[in-house]
Amino acid sequence: MLDRIQEPTQQISTEAVKVWRLSAVLQQAVSFIVLVVLLFLHFYFDWITWIGYALIAILVFDILYAIFAIFIRPNLLQRTWRYEVDEDFIQLKFGIFIKRHYIIPMVKVQYVNTNQGPLLRRFHLSTLSVGTTASTHEIPAIPELTAQELRGKIASFAELSEAEEGTVDEELNHDDER
Repeated sequence: MLDRIQEPTQQISTEAVKVWRLSAVLQQAVSFIVLVVLLFLHFYFDWITWIGYALIAILVFDILYAIFAIFIRPNLLQRTWRYEVDEDFIQLKFGIFIKRHYIIPMVKVQYVNTNQGPLLRRFHLSTLSVGTTASTHEIPAIPELTAQELRGKIASFAELSEAEEGTVDEELNHDDER
């Protein structure tokens, strides 16, 4: 059965690069501000010398990481993310340094959600979350319409709507018994 599984071909949106860059800029700005305040406090209160050296080393590392996180990482993530959804499986393949390839059987899927924060909303993107008994898997930064279609498709393949209706009916019957 696993012999017929093809490599995933669907890519996440190219707009994801903009979202990840903007997110990295915000995170790095907060980090930079905290380090600059600590350096100011170090010089103002004349703390022990090694603290200043440590803060400068951390600041240099933070600047180098900011270059990676803002300019390099988003492009690499977008190029390496692949997913595929069919009647039997959901495949997720991603990773820059550590490559991961998940194959999730549809029979194990318990729920499927779409999430959208303010940055994703601005770029009309959503993150699709697929929950199994063991964990939750995400397909990040896909177009809103694609995410809604995939959510419906996965729910249909996993027969989630029937299970949800059964749960609702059981809850209603249970409430009547009280």
